[in-house]
Amino acid sequence: MDSVSDATDRRPARAALRVLSLIEQRVVAVLVEKQHTVSDSYPLSLNTLVLGCNQKTAREPVISATESEVLAAVDELKRLSLVIEVSGSRVARYEHNLQRVLGVPSQAAAILTLLMLRGPQTAAELRANTERLHRFADISSVEGFLDELALREPPLVVKLPRAPGSREARWAQLLGGPPDVAAAAPAGSAPEDLVTAGEIQALRANQHRLQAEVVLLRAQLQRLAAELGVDLA
Repeated sequence: MDSVSDATDRRPARAALRVLSLIEQRVVAVLVEKQHTVSDSYPLSLNTLVLGCNQKTAREPVISATESEVLAAVDELKRLSLVIEVSGSRVARYEHNLQRVLGVPSQAAAILTLLMLRGPQTAAELRANTERLHRFADISSVEGFLDELALREPPLVVKLPRAPGSREARWAQLLGGPPDVAAAAPAGSAPEDLVTAGEIQALRANQHRLQAEVVLLRAQLQRLAAELGVDLA
């Protein structure tokens, strides 16, 4: 079972970072992700890093960064010690230094990575989406690390106001600055647009019941008409 107290010494981040641009967030998050998912190719070459940044799946928003833009972001992240260039290869390769710079355990790094890659998510969504980076025992474990990150000084995540009709609140990372609450709201979150799977199932069951009753009433009416010698046509 995950334990926040066991996994981190609860120290605040060593120093407040400047706000990271979208592409800077994407670069460092891709490095963390690929360290776990394609460990044989890690540290990453610039070409692989560009492909990871422009990946169209598991990304929100989807971007189309050029090699020069990614390289510029890498240079900035190197100045912040968030990215390290690895020597000893004919091709320059890069690795992240997120955990050491922020002073967070791997569980918290996984959460921050997914929030940077996919935008605001609920604790349940984070538990499902971090599966390849870290397997959390349950949702409460995710919530524990989220609370820990929110209580740091400066905080690294924030719990967003629950959108109208939403059952769970979403969390956003603060490495890219304060989130746009309106933009973070899930699409179609207006109460009149939200219909749960349970409600749909109940409506279908009610429809089937009414159809059966109509068939029964029609049969009874036809039988009664026959007894009375009445032509229903």
